[in-house]
Amino acid sequence: MIEAGNIVQMIGNFGFPIVVSIYLLHRFENKLEALENSMHDLSHAVVQGTDKKKGGKLSGRS
Repeated sequence: MIEAGNIVQMIGNFGFPIVVSIYLLHRFENKLEALENSMHDLSHAVVQGTDKKKGGKLSGRS
């Protein structure tokens, strides 16, 4: 995590709106990664559920 002294220095160098934008983009990126992982897990669960309903045959998906 960024220390308070570094934040004050960044605000002085770049300005408050830019520092806030960088912070929010960083948080947004973390949330997008978590969402991507959840969607990946969900797609695997759906494929496995479909395969079980078909009697365990593979449907050709990876």
